[in-house]
Amino acid sequence: MTDLAHIRNFAIIAHIDHGKSTLADRMIQICGGLSDREMREQVLDTMDIERERGITIKAQSVRLNYTAKNGETYQLNLIDTPGHVDFSYEVSRSLAACEGSLLVVDSTQGVEAQTLANAYLAIDNDHEIVPVLNKIDLPASEPDRIKEQIADVIGLDADDALLISAKTGIGIEEVLEALVQRLPAPRGDTEAPLKALLVDSWYDAYLGVMILVRVRDGVLRKGMKVRMMAAGTDYQVEQVGVFKPKPEKVDELRPGEVGYFTASIKTVADTQVGDTVTEDRRPASDPLPGFRPSVPVVFCGLFPIDAGDYEDLRGSLEKLHLNDASFHYEPETSAGLGFGFRCGFLGLLHLEIVQERLEREFDLDLIATSPSVVYRIHQTDGKVVELHNPVDMPDPVKIDHMEEPWIKATILVPEEYLGAVLQLCTERRGEQVELTYAGNRPMVVYRLPLNEVVIDFYDRLKSVSRGYASFDYEMDGYEQGRLEKVSILVNGEPVDALAFICHAANAEQRGRAICDRLKDLIPRQMFKIAIQAAVGRNVIARSTISALRKDVTAKCYGGDVTRKRKLLEKQKAGKKRMRQFGKVEIPQSAFLSVLKSGDA
Repeated sequence: MTDLAHIRNFAIIAHIDHGKSTLADRMIQICGGLSDREMREQVLDTMDIERERGITIKAQSVRLNYTAKNGETYQLNLIDTPGHVDFSYEVSRSLAACEGSLLVVDSTQGVEAQTLANAYLAIDNDHEIVPVLNKIDLPASEPDRIKEQIADVIGLDADDALLISAKTGIGIEEVLEALVQRLPAPRGDTEAPLKALLVDSWYDAYLGVMILVRVRDGVLRKGMKVRMMAAGTDYQVEQVGVFKPKPEKVDELRPGEVGYFTASIKTVADTQVGDTVTEDRRPASDPLPGFRPSVPVVFCGLFPIDAGDYEDLRGSLEKLHLNDASFHYEPETSAGLGFGFRCGFLGLLHLEIVQERLEREFDLDLIATSPSVVYRIHQTDGKVVELHNPVDMPDPVKIDHMEEPWIKATILVPEEYLGAVLQLCTERRGEQVELTYAGNRPMVVYRLPLNEVVIDFYDRLKSVSRGYASFDYEMDGYEQGRLEKVSILVNGEPVDALAFICHAANAEQRGRAICDRLKDLIPRQMFKIAIQAAVGRNVIARSTISALRKDVTAKCYGGDVTRKRKLLEKQKAGKKRMRQFGKVEIPQSAFLSVLKSGDA
């Protein structure tokens, strides 16, 4: 049994690709968590998609036993966290379970936007932060300059920052010693009623829902009846264990320890992240402060290419939701695409990951409609409604005004690309808040409308900065805007899958782009087809697909010209009729091409 003075709980936080998962690998190796035969790169990244993309999506925890230089053995509970802005809710809940953080900074690249955001999250959680400079074995490494940058930008004293190379193992022993010496031990009372923070939950096919907890007070034992304080549900604990990093059963979890338990829980929805777990017989008087639930900010429709896959898609979404409670979905129908689901995500990367997992793990072929954000509509009768899908927009007569979500974006960029980045932000209706220098690198803070960011802002930013800019954002409330719904009509019929909402200034340009693209994608018919973009009843852009001309005069050899004219007049009248009744079939490939492009 480990006493509180010999426990250290810490998270590893950093920008994408600065070496969090590699550092976790080396620590597991040195502490003997896995044998050399079991060891592999990115051992805590369990999903194939995490390993392929080299990113962490789910925060993972592991318990390590480390014998310090003073001869005493310490229990280290490590939580590896994601670095991408879309998964910052994973970071916030990991930090709530710890007392300290290792802030990993790439000594060749320095402080990036996500480094800054995660460092402030750790400071908000009253963490003791140990700066670690990684990749010092590279020729481009500049540890002294980066130490100054950490002090200037984040305001952390980095004189005693640790210099390591997670890849080669240089300095890892010093990191483990620093954890023991510099991080505070957790506090807690074994005799008090059980109080444990629910950090994460996921579904296991054999054990049901597994719940990761950090025990603050009391003891969690097998066979105990526990209660979720927010959900108000009771369960009998069946198994208690820790990750080393393989699951290992233990008899009990005591204050300061991080581990998991199972209790025959059927769905992840019954276990709210941030809830407090207490004993049913002797409950705690008040719950622990949880953390904000994740709120989806980007919505899009997912439809199966083959209508027969609808039930498979429903089942797949249910299974995926079991392991990712931040992902929301509800059924919807579309005239062009058939039956599908309207899904809510934390950002574009989250959308991409979910779509890729559905296609890969469940073997589905899907179409995603263009992403949209949540608008607030203030109606003339005083009601405020949230709009997730442009098709559901009420009659403009009933709308008093509309509000759109804004974000506060922090962009770090080398000086030579600053002008291009400022121009991009201005094009996207951005408002500059401040421009400061982090060491010798400009740091720009902009307020931007979220709907200008969700489509291709990140790609454009990387493109104009040759990949050097880093970007982080947080939600910054709602603001009134001149927003309009643009409908796309083919032969006078609205195509709901292509409708979108945008700012009035951009409506014509985006509507024209879609009309021009559809003109090349829809096959020609025996009659003219008009493709129009309209705001309300006003057509703002139009393209016309010319009719296929059948040569009706082919059999007229010579003779009077009136005979030819009569045939052509007859054809003209027939085409008019066809146009009146003609239904235009839009091929699936046309939807795919338009929805995949950046303008729609």
